[in-house]
Amino acid sequence: MTINDLRFTESDSRAKSTAHVGFLLIPEFPVLPYATVIEPLRAANHLSGRTLYRWSHISVDGEPAQASNGVRIQTEFSVGTDAHFDYVFVCAGGNPASFRDPPTFAWLKQLARRGVKIGGVSGGPYILARAKLLNGYRCTIHWKHAPALLEDYPELDLRRSLYEIDRDRLTSSGGAAPLDMMHAFIACEHGSALAMAVSDWLLQTHVREGTGPQRMALRQRLGIAHAPLLRVISKMEQTVENPASRKELARLAEVSLRHLERLFRQHLGCSIGEHYLALRLERARDLVRQTSLSVLEIALACGFTSASHFSRTYRTRFGEAPLIERRREAFGRGR
Repeated sequence: MTINDLRFTESDSRAKSTAHVGFLLIPEFPVLPYATVIEPLRAANHLSGRTLYRWSHISVDGEPAQASNGVRIQTEFSVGTDAHFDYVFVCAGGNPASFRDPPTFAWLKQLARRGVKIGGVSGGPYILARAKLLNGYRCTIHWKHAPALLEDYPELDLRRSLYEIDRDRLTSSGGAAPLDMMHAFIACEHGSALAMAVSDWLLQTHVREGTGPQRMALRQRLGIAHAPLLRVISKMEQTVENPASRKELARLAEVSLRHLERLFRQHLGCSIGEHYLALRLERARDLVRQTSLSVLEIALACGFTSASHFSRTYRTRFGEAPLIERRREAFGRGR
């Protein structure tokens, strides 16, 4: 296929109109997911020879929006604008759970009532959940934010996928995943020929399905090729709230408990218990930073039996008690 092979039928009214796409940039938004949404739109315009899309940037106060890497993007509108949009993508990162701006949520609800298609990338789906715009929809979010989102909104149909397009909601887990979502988006809007041309032009040699996994396989992530050990580690990651016993893990690996301990020491440099504890404390730290759950609630969600034991263990691991870290994080965000 070449660029000259691209064709649009006269009956396809979507090809003759220009869609206005808004980007709501929440402070500390990540640049990569934002770029992988906007660049395919630019490529679609260039390769089709038509202005299929135009875009504008929106911030909460109309001031330039600062990304997590310090880059500042000039915005044309502020939240509440009555400008017409066909799509609005919410780009957020950092700790999206800490963003609590009622006018923004009200404006997003207003857009949805008008029939605007709403998207969220990286931490953006958290903002959509706050605005009650994901109820009844399949959705996804970056794996780092998923535990906190489910603690706040257990009723959501949250998938651990790369992206979800469900009627008039588009959510992506962030990173490079929006590039795959935009391939599906452009194919739906203007046909697979243009979508393939855009992916080819952007050197996207493999387009992933939306249902693909967000994270590398454990084998690649940990650099371990020992299959029984990988089964055990996978089980541990799935059972943070109700940790499996060491005997259960040994049965899963089909080895003795003593041999399993040796495998952990050999491949991970720690004991079974030490690795399990590290997993539970990392999950706890995410919940401390991203939710308003009490210390006891976080302790129970991460497999601890008491708030006091959890707080002591947390302080030993991270150098400060969970409530102290939460206050420090809140102070740093100016809340």
